[in-house]
Amino acid sequence: MDALHNLQSLGHSAGGFGSDGAGPEKARRRLPRQQREKLIVDEAIKFFAEVGFEGQTRALAQRLGVTQPLLYRYFPDKDALIERVYREVFLGGWDNDWRDALTDRSVPLVDRVEQFYLSYTKANFSYERVRLFMFAGLKDESIASRYMAHVRENLFLPLCREIRAAAGVERDADISPYEIELAAGLHGAIAYVGLRRWVFRTQTPDDMDLVIRQLVRSSMAGIPDAFRDIAAR
Repeated sequence: MDALHNLQSLGHSAGGFGSDGAGPEKARRRLPRQQREKLIVDEAIKFFAEVGFEGQTRALAQRLGVTQPLLYRYFPDKDALIERVYREVFLGGWDNDWRDALTDRSVPLVDRVEQFYLSYTKANFSYERVRLFMFAGLKDESIASRYMAHVRENLFLPLCREIRAAAGVERDADISPYEIELAAGLHGAIAYVGLRRWVFRTQTPDDMDLVIRQLVRSSMAGIPDAFRDIAAR
């Protein structure tokens, strides 16, 4: 709150930086540019999570207690701000080590998938992240398509290869759309828990780890047979 108050003090003058008064200018010097930028991004994440990506920068500036010109000193336009939000929320919620752990065949596949989703949900099942995922899918096709391409490359395709190996399916063929859908179905079932909690506001169990484990294990119990059936067609 103190940091946000310092940021708001920068908008006290018409120009947003307090160039006509020693007080705001002194506050500006106390708060490094990088920290001011982070405050803007953090508030933008909350703002877009509440109103969607159609929210206007004018309203965001009012919420921050600064002027639009100040925002544009950090981000030249709304698209640049949304791009930063995308990197912070969508890519920032992804740990590159997850893929290595997911493909470590010294560990049973169901344990690997379970651990992945326990880590994934802890990183991404917040009010802001879940709602931004939803708004991206509804209103910003560029963000949604880019993120789903990232998930396909870093989760669905590796997971499908690991399921093939666990199912004893020896195939050099490319991963089929049917196999992708099975992996996406598990992902969707888990993502729906977050939607129910943060979008539909319905009651969800207190022990979310138990829910994730049960969803993974029930799904993984049938997926290898489904992969064998696909390979036999």
